[in-house]
Amino acid sequence: MMSMTGMNAARPTLTRPRADDRYPSRFDPEPQIGPRLDPVTYPHATAGPLNAEALRFYEENGYLHFDQLLDAGEVQDCLNELARLRTDESVKDLDEAVIEPGSRELRSIFAVHRSSAVLARLANHPRLVAIAEQLLGSKVYIHQSRVNYKGGFRGKEFYWHSDFETWHVEDGIPAMRMVSCSIALTANTPHNGPLMIIPGSHHRYVRCVGATPENHYKASLRQQDIGVPDETSLSRLVEDFGIVAPTGPAGAVTFFECNVMHGSSSNITPLPRSNLFMVFNSVNNTPVAPFCGLEPRPNFIAEREDFTPVGQGTDGGDPCDAEARALTPA
Repeated sequence: MMSMTGMNAARPTLTRPRADDRYPSRFDPEPQIGPRLDPVTYPHATAGPLNAEALRFYEENGYLHFDQLLDAGEVQDCLNELARLRTDESVKDLDEAVIEPGSRELRSIFAVHRSSAVLARLANHPRLVAIAEQLLGSKVYIHQSRVNYKGGFRGKEFYWHSDFETWHVEDGIPAMRMVSCSIALTANTPHNGPLMIIPGSHHRYVRCVGATPENHYKASLRQQDIGVPDETSLSRLVEDFGIVAPTGPAGAVTFFECNVMHGSSSNITPLPRSNLFMVFNSVNNTPVAPFCGLEPRPNFIAEREDFTPVGQGTDGGDPCDAEARALTPA
C-alpha cells in the first residue's frame, strides 16, 4: 500500500476545472482564446498621479512607460546592489537564484525585496506604489519581486507568455487585478533583448495546453514549455495588435498589465540589460489554492503569507503626469 507521503508526491494535476475557476487553462487538448472577465482599470479609484489620458492608454494597451521616473542616485544604488549580488558566488546556490541553462550565469534572483534593503526601498517607492494603487483601485502588496540579469552575449530569451496564466494556474490568483513594474537598471535598447509587448492582448485570455508537472517552477524559471501560448494564437494576437518594445535609459519604468502577452529575445550584444521587477497585487485579490490542483509554488516566487500593503502613497506625481501625456496616442 502506498504511503501518504508517496501519494502526495505523485498527486496529479486536476483533469477538469474547479467550479470557482473563471480562467481555466491547461485542461483542453487544443488551445483557446477567451474574453477577459475582469476590469482593466477601476473608475471608482481615479485619485493618483496618472491623468485620464494615461488611464485610457493603459486601458486600451495594457502598459505605461516612463523614461524618467527615478533619479540617478536611486538607479546607481540599485546597480551597485545588483553588482554585489551577481559577484557573490553563494547567491547562485540559493533557492531564490535561477541559473542560465548550460552555464553558471545568473539569470534571475527572486524575493529581492526581502533579501536586500536597497531593493526593498525601491519596492516601497511612493511614486511606484501610487501608480500601482491607482491602476488596481486598492492598496497593494508585493506578490513577487525579482532581478532579471540579461548579460552581454549570453543573456537568454524569455518566451512569449501571460504572467496571469501562470499566476492563476500555479499560484491560485483569482482575478486579473495585478500589475508588473519593470525598472531598467541598465539602458534597454532595441538591440539588447528589451521587453516586447503585444498591446491590447490583455483583453483576451489564451488557454494553454499541457498538464502542469509537479514542481514545474524548477524547470520553467530556466526555460518555460508549459503555460506558453501556441504559435497560432500568438500569430493571431500579433496580427490584431502588433508588437511594441518600450526602450529607455537606466531609470526608465514600464508598468504592464498581468495578462498582456509579453516576452524578450536573447541578448547577443555586448550591452547588458538588467531589470528589476516588482509585481503589485491588490489586497483584494489574494491567492487561493492553485487552480491546477498541485501544491503552491514556494513563497519566494508567489507570496502567500504577508499581504501587508507597501508604500506611503504618492509624492506629488508631476513627472508621472508629464510622461503619461507623452505616451497617449494622438
